[in-house]
Amino acid sequence: MIALLLALGSSLAYGCADFLGGLGARKAHVLRTVMVAAPASLTVELLLWPFLGASFAPATLVWGAASGVASAAAFALLYKTLAIGPMNVLSPITALVSAMLPVTVGLLQGEHLGPAALIGLPLALAAVVMVSAGPGGGARPSRTALLLAFGAGAAIALQLVFLHQAPADSGVGPLIVGRAVSSAVTLAAAGVMFRRLGTEKPVYAISAAAGVLDSVANLLFLLAARSGDLAVVAVVTALYPAGTVLLARSVLGERIHRGQLVGLGVAALAVSLLALA
Repeated sequence: MIALLLALGSSLAYGCADFLGGLGARKAHVLRTVMVAAPASLTVELLLWPFLGASFAPATLVWGAASGVASAAAFALLYKTLAIGPMNVLSPITALVSAMLPVTVGLLQGEHLGPAALIGLPLALAAVVMVSAGPGGGARPSRTALLLAFGAGAAIALQLVFLHQAPADSGVGPLIVGRAVSSAVTLAAAGVMFRRLGTEKPVYAISAAAGVLDSVANLLFLLAARSGDLAVVAVVTALYPAGTVLLARSVLGERIHRGQLVGLGVAALAVSLLALA
């Protein structure tokens, strides 16, 4: 039950972080936004170090660095995917892939699911797709866009899997290493592309808040994965679009479409079944 609550918290934090990051990216180039968000995220993890502890054994360094590279790749591929569009087709694909790969890894590692979980997991995966999808449209994605969507989902999934593989007694060590690596990769990319970033300044408060929430989401996922099954935790975490959709409705006045409402209901049912499991 604790793992489920932590995963729900992680999902909510990811959804809020994505919403704020999207708002920030509307005002300035997305890399300028990340140049503020990444140091803010790393700062939070460093502040947590004295309270939660951290060890930097070789395994922690390896898995933490791997998660950082995957995180940077996920960021680049996800925004490139959404830039090509159509979002209402590609976003569900990305979310579904990001959930399915950790489920597969968890089951291959010997995790066993009870009857309630066997029903709840497919419902949760269906909810991920329904909540992520916008209104139906006639546009069909190109082969390149589909490949990018699968790549983005795989990169997100690998980040979660790599964090899960880090030693259980490493505290926030893998998060610190991962965020340091992803920040370095992102800043290097921004340096290479500096002339193409434009002159617009980032919205510092929104960008920093997005980074803080992303750090909180990573921490809650790590704690959830250490206390529960990766297969269940990853699927619940992948419900993060629900938070983004609800914030867009309340803050920006965007409509929640019928399919998304159904998806929210299915998500509630799935989480209830997973709680019973």
